[in-house]
Amino acid sequence: MSPAKNTICVWYDKDAEEAANFYASVFPDSRVDAVHRAPTDFPSGKAGDVLTVQFTVMGIPCIGLNGGPVFTQTEAFSFQIATDDQEETDRYWTAIVGNGGQESACGWCKDRWGVSWQITPRVLTEALAAGGDEAARAFSAMMQMSKIDVAAIEAARRGR
Repeated sequence: MSPAKNTICVWYDKDAEEAANFYASVFPDSRVDAVHRAPTDFPSGKAGDVLTVQFTVMGIPCIGLNGGPVFTQTEAFSFQIATDDQEETDRYWTAIVGNGGQESACGWCKDRWGVSWQITPRVLTEALAAGGDEAARAFSAMMQMSKIDVAAIEAARRGR
C-alpha cells in the first residue's frame, strides 16, 4: 500500500508497531496498514528492525517512524478525538490513561509513548463556538477539569 499524499508522521523511539497496534485496538476506523523493516543498519537500529509503520487512526493516515531517542514527543502535536457523549469520552480516556498513559488538563492526556491526545466532547466544541457568555462559562468549567465532564459542560452552557 502506498502512503497517502499527506500523511502524519509520528516519531517513536522504537515502539511504532506496538503503538499502531494499540491505536487500532482502541479507535474505530483504525488499523495497521503496513510494517516496513530497515534494509540496512541505521543510527538507532539494525537491518531488519521495524523502521516505519503505516497506520490509520480514525480514518487519518499516519506513519510511525522508529527514529530512536533523539527527539521526544511534546504537546505541540496531538491527536484530537471528538466524542459524542460521556461514555465515549470515558472509553477513550481510560484506554489511553489506563494503559500506561497519564492525565493532563482540559481534556488532554498522553499515551505510554508520550503522544498527546485531546479527548474532546462535541458539546465543549459547540459551546466554545457559540461565543459570548455561554462560551465563557463552558471554558471556565473546562479549565477545572482533567477528563471533560459532559454534564458539567452542559450545565455551564445553560448558566448553572
